[in-house]
Formats: sequence, structure tokens, C-alpha cells
Amino acid sequence: MRVCLNGKLMDDAEAHIAPGDRGLLLGDGIFETIAVRKGQGKRLHAHLERLRRDGHAIGLDVPWPDTTLNALIERVAQENNLDDAVVRLTVTRGAGPRGLLPPATPNPTLLITAAPMPDLSTPISVVVSTITRRNEHSPLSFIKSTNYLDNVLARKDAAELGADDAVLLNTQERVAETTIANIFALIDGAIITPPVEEGALPGVMRADVLKLARGEEKPITVEMLKGASEVFTSNALGLRSVIAIDGVAVSDGEPGLITQMLAARL
Repeated sequence: MRVCLNGKLMDDAEAHIAPGDRGLLLGDGIFETIAVRKGQGKRLHAHLERLRRDGHAIGLDVPWPDTTLNALIERVAQENNLDDAVVRLTVTRGAGPRGLLPPATPNPTLLITAAPMPDLSTPISVVVSTITRRNEHSPLSFIKSTNYLDNVLARKDAAELGADDAVLLNTQERVAETTIANIFALIDGAIITPPVEEGALPGVMRADVLKLARGEEKPITVEMLKGASEVFTSNALGLRSVIAIDGVAVSDGEPGLITQMLAARL
């Protein structure tokens, strides 16, 4: 695999992260997952805008200009001979002295990797996580940070239960998102999704779904989710139908028509 480390293209075996990198030691970093279709990055402006906003939120300036990042994202896909790819752009605060306090003048690390685009056409089943909660009061709930252990544990638990993903509830026991995506439900003829104040990450694709579907942001209980006519998830790669929750079929257990129509247009 070819990767980009700090602006340089190289084989992954040649890429070395400093032992003192705060992203490795402390999860002190941010990232974006970007879809590349036919060699072109999708929604790049929105992704990089969020990257910089999240960096500002944690006091980390992203020093590379958008034009450079755009070119590197598409170049990494090309270097791996991928017309359709999942590209991950990670920025950490870089190496620093021992301890939690960030260095006064950080030297950020940039890593860009690519992988083949997965098949999103198959529907998924989910479980409602009982082992962790999304803390909607934490500033991290608004940031796409490299702190993902809650998600990792919930996803591991879902796999052990035979599901494809886990729904994360917030501290009020209401729906926030899944481990890797925002979540939408068709309820009483309206497309709704949890507000960011409920612990939902402000996803790039989420914004486009809300606009296209004329969706609404409303709190969603587990009971509402399980009683929905359709349920689907959204992330940078696309939309996926949810056909079962906790082993019980959503509606008739088939991908919903509204979901399929939205996926085709996005």
C-alpha cells in the first residue's frame, strides 16, 4: 500500500510515526474519512472545513492548505490504483514531551491512507449498545477525534451478538448515532435524525441527507426507532438500510424505498 506521511508518498512499510506522537500515545488528533469516486474526492470542501473546525476546537491548527490536501487525497487513491476508494486523512498534534499538556508549538503529523470502497448495497442489522453511552455533554461528541474506544467496544460487542453495528445511546437513554454513522428514521412520514445536542456527530453526509430529504432533527427514543417505517445510517461512504434492531425486523424487514431513493441520489 502507498501512503502519504507529512506530504510525502511512500510504501506503508517505510512510514514511521515518532514514538512520542501524541496521536499514538493519547489519541490527540482528528481525522476525516472521505469517499473517492472515479478518482475524485467527494465533498472535499465540507470534509476539510470540518477538519479545520475540529482542529480549532482542540487548539490544533492544520498547516497544510486545502489545495495541497485535496491533491494528496486523490493522489493516494491513484497510487493504490483505486478509482473508488475510502481515504482516511489523520492529523495528530505530533510528538511532544511526556504528559498531557500539549506543546506550545506543536509539529503536527499528517497521515493519508486508502482502501477499496466497500459494498454498501447490503442491508445491515444493529443492536442497541448496553455497554457504553455517548456523552452528549462532552466537547468530543461534536468532534471527529481519534478517541474511538467507546465505539470500538460497542462494535466488538455487536459482532459478538451477530450484528453489523451498534446504536449508541446518550446519557438520557435516547438515540445518538451508531459506532460509525449517523442514524435516520422514517416516522409518521417524516425523516428524522437526532440533533447534535443529543450526541450525534455533525456528519458531512448527514447534512446532505437532511437537505435532500427535508429531514428534521428531533430526539429519538429506542421505542421510536424500533417502531419506524424505515431506518438507515449515513456516513461519508453512503447510506445503508437497517432491517433489524436487536433481532427484530424493522417494518417488513426489507430495505425501505425512501432509503433506496435517497442512496441513489447521494
